[in-house]
Amino acid sequence: MNASRKTAEFSRRTTLTGGALVGIGLAEGLLGAAPAAAAGAPAAGAAAAGAAGETSRYARGLAMLRETSGERGAAVVESLKDIAPDLGRFVVEFAYGDIYPRAGLDLRERELVTLGSLTAQGDTAPQLNFHIDAALHVGVKPAEVIEALIHLVPFMGFPRALNAIGVARTVFADHGVAFRPPVMNDARDRYKRGVDKLVEIDGRHGLEVVESLKDIAPDLGRFIVEFTFGDVYHRPWLSPRRRQLVTVGALTSFGDTAPQLRVHIGAALNVGLSPAQVVEALIHVVPYAGFPRVLNALTVAREVFEKRKASVS
Repeated sequence: MNASRKTAEFSRRTTLTGGALVGIGLAEGLLGAAPAAAAGAPAAGAAAAGAAGETSRYARGLAMLRETSGERGAAVVESLKDIAPDLGRFVVEFAYGDIYPRAGLDLRERELVTLGSLTAQGDTAPQLNFHIDAALHVGVKPAEVIEALIHLVPFMGFPRALNAIGVARTVFADHGVAFRPPVMNDARDRYKRGVDKLVEIDGRHGLEVVESLKDIAPDLGRFIVEFTFGDVYHRPWLSPRRRQLVTVGALTSFGDTAPQLRVHIGAALNVGLSPAQVVEALIHVVPYAGFPRVLNALTVAREVFEKRKASVS
């Protein structure tokens, strides 16, 4: 292979692997294939039964990958063959074979949790591109995608939300998505509507947070009420339940947010999510943010459930 062809091939692989985890599409030749057996592995008895189980996980993962993203063909697994073939297999088996098929959340809710997680982490444009596309594919409305990203401003700041909106613009344009952005028009007092929404989502306890800031940063408390709840939470284009799924996914992935997670896991219960669904949202974050942050979030969830005498089962 001459130098120019080597350069082109390296560039192609770099672009494709930049989309994993989990900006992934599989080469058509791989879509029906099970992963190759590990070198030196025994092929009989219990080992054969184990291999059958792994094949089942892989097949289940491929089916789920198709269901969430159609036949988007970035050929990530193929591109990893020369450097980390097992990584491609882990994406299929674990993310899509183990996590996505679990009960408790539907695919639209899972993709919204994913958007929250990826936006919170920043520097995830390839993965956001893939998952905004997947969200549309499984039935999330364009207005809901944009609303989920706007919703993250009070939690993750304007830069990450703006970057994510830029990715959404690209996805919409690439797929010919017709989208007329909604604009909120509510003449009511921002503080009053913010208080009403804060109590609806967090209960009276939410007002205690605002009250606790009066001796040091009263304007910050006012901004929380007016902007977070009066401007953002008050918008009608994403349900309270889905807002909390996005919030929990984002706070978990951002890390070091135990006090805020405590409030928003409680809020998730307030708006109708069950303890089991909260736990499922946290488990869903593992492929995107890793086990440590999810384990920390589960510790917070356990505290909230115990305080409320709520059972996961």
